[in-house]
Amino acid sequence: MSNQTMTPPAGVTPPKKNEPEHRGFDLVGAMSKLARVQMIQIVLVLVAICLVFSIMAPESFPEWGNFRQIIQNVSILAVLGIGMTFVIVTSGIDLSVGSVLVFSGVVAAKTMRAIGGDGWGVATIGILVAVVCGLAWGLLNGILIGKAKVPPLIVTLGTLGGALGLSQVITGGVDIRDVPPVLVDTIGYGNLPATTLPLISVIAIVAVVIFGIVMHRTKFGLYTFAVGSKEESARRVGIKVDLHLIRIYALSGAMAGLAGILSLSQYGTTAIAGQSQTNLNVIAAVVIGGTSLFGGVGTMFGTVVGLFIPAVLLNGFVIVGVEPFWQQVAVGAVLIAAVYFDQRRRAAASRGQSTSSLKKLWSKSP
Repeated sequence: MSNQTMTPPAGVTPPKKNEPEHRGFDLVGAMSKLARVQMIQIVLVLVAICLVFSIMAPESFPEWGNFRQIIQNVSILAVLGIGMTFVIVTSGIDLSVGSVLVFSGVVAAKTMRAIGGDGWGVATIGILVAVVCGLAWGLLNGILIGKAKVPPLIVTLGTLGGALGLSQVITGGVDIRDVPPVLVDTIGYGNLPATTLPLISVIAIVAVVIFGIVMHRTKFGLYTFAVGSKEESARRVGIKVDLHLIRIYALSGAMAGLAGILSLSQYGTTAIAGQSQTNLNVIAAVVIGGTSLFGGVGTMFGTVVGLFIPAVLLNGFVIVGVEPFWQQVAVGAVLIAAVYFDQRRRAAASRGQSTSSLKKLWSKSP
């Protein structure tokens, strides 16, 4: 029998050998994978909370005035959350941010009172003094942690008490209420020109965006993740871990100083006794936002979402008439769940199992 070559009909291109078959985009599969991404899960939790309160209080909760109040309430914690995110990514902790906030505000208020006046010149000096005070406490934390090798928990617990104690010594335990009106009227309660967005929130947003870029798009951020992932490996590739830790804690302190002047502007007083839970609230928000307590994992966007979850819960409970104490219960439950899922993720990664990520979702191999 003679061999015959089959010729395909005209207009039909025969398939090439060893050429992979191109499949269409699986929308259902993509959405399923997207739903398993940790960041999306956190956002969905926030959206679900907002929807529940919007249904329960449709005439008050979903209004812009209410959301504006939530945004303003989160602003100071967001500034603190910037430094805390960097610290926790390095597998460290900073318990002193609330006390450093108070100390910076106290020294700034005393300085502005001593200079006298209520213009922007005096206010600018107060802002610089607050940031420098926070930076000094952060450098102290960083040197003790990076150079003296004292555990971060012990160091920042000590500076927590030190900063708060010195604040009470300076003021005699009495809050300072002499704050330049220009700070209160503009930063504290003013709006961005031609908008109804609080200026204090704009400052927080700008800071979050800038340091989000620093964390995810610069060598400084890359080194931060490297130190948190495995400190010894970071040393072997040439990263000066001790110096980097000093910089990280200095950044956290500077952000606490900035938060101190923002708090002074918003409340018009130093509020020495009003920041006792601030450090724990910030840590909880950062962890809820997906930053791992074990280091090496975290996003600035996640921190912002993590801050809004307890803020929305508290606001919603007040509106619907539920005791705000339940907010602490809800936040505690969310915090435990966040740490639990983080441990599950780390365990799966250590066993070599694949973990969901946006990179894997959009770069599928055929």
